[in-house]
Amino acid sequence: MPPCLPHDLLWVAPGALQTDGVWPQWADAAWRHGAPVVVRREAVGADLVPVGLRGTARSQRARAYVAASAVTRRVTPEMLRVDAAEGDVTSVPALAALAMLTPRLNALGLAWGPTGGAGFFLASGLPVLRPDSDLDLLVRAPRPLSADQTVALDGIQGGPDAACRIDIQVDTGHGAFALAEWRRGGRVLLKTNTGPLLCTDPWMAAA
Repeated sequence: MPPCLPHDLLWVAPGALQTDGVWPQWADAAWRHGAPVVVRREAVGADLVPVGLRGTARSQRARAYVAASAVTRRVTPEMLRVDAAEGDVTSVPALAALAMLTPRLNALGLAWGPTGGAGFFLASGLPVLRPDSDLDLLVRAPRPLSADQTVALDGIQGGPDAACRIDIQVDTGHGAFALAEWRRGGRVLLKTNTGPLLCTDPWMAAA
């Protein structure tokens, strides 16, 4: 199995999840067994994957770890975009927005996919989406965005016809930053495996 990347959704062997403390009440054995976990950013050993467990409410989050050998299934954000485009999703604003924006995102020439609640729902079918849920998108850009790509992403994130709020994260391969923050100018917060880094050029900082 390829290395797990931040935002990948993982299914793991029963009992494989490890936590530093006590599981919160909502994260009972049944939920931990049926729900995927999301890979998060943290520097750990090569045989360990840092993950997060989410519940049905925004406040329900728990940090955990799992041995790489215990991962039984891996779903990346890129694997979820086709599902949204082909399904009947118009009744859920975040998924309706995803279906509408898919052709424009495909035209960027970059790898991309849904994350957050939309990605979690598409991968698992578990009830985590609400009418007011944002649409979180991950765009992979190992090289600086071109002027055309930047303009296109601005239109996708700030378009007046979107069914919900759009939040785009750009992943350089060594860290990720919020498109909206980068477009305001000045320093941007780059999230890396070793912690956040304030920088003016997230691609140079990653290098």
